[in-house]
Amino acid sequence: MIRTHLPPLVSGTLFGAGLAFGGMTDPARVRGFLDIFGDWDPTLAFVMGGAVIVMAIAWRFVPRMRHPLFAGEFALPERSDLTPRLIAGATLFGIGWGMAGLCPGPGIASLAIAPLEASVFTAGLLGGLVLNRLAFDRPAKETAHG
Repeated sequence: MIRTHLPPLVSGTLFGAGLAFGGMTDPARVRGFLDIFGDWDPTLAFVMGGAVIVMAIAWRFVPRMRHPLFAGEFALPERSDLTPRLIAGATLFGIGWGMAGLCPGPGIASLAIAPLEASVFTAGLLGGLVLNRLAFDRPAKETAHG
């Protein structure tokens, strides 16, 4: 149990601390990054660039590994096609990100820094997840055997 739950807890804590340290829990900073024709703030580009560098290095090691360190098998994406649902979801995500100045990671990390403001965002995030589940995750029809 510790082997499966401790690594995500540690990495999530490190991720949240990195977001807070980098200022990404400040909605004004994120909106400043999105305001390319106004008072543009490039900080988010550096944070994303750092993440891309780390993942580029990690992806070089994955093909050489027989199995992950803390799981039985890799959970790598199997599909790469664009669907209308994916494009619509990405569009809604971008609109929400621009309006709130937060995306899920910084929004949840903000719960520790500004709980009142972040709880409104987190409630909206959870509401959207529930609506998505209700709208799209229909149980498979049972087939009659026999």
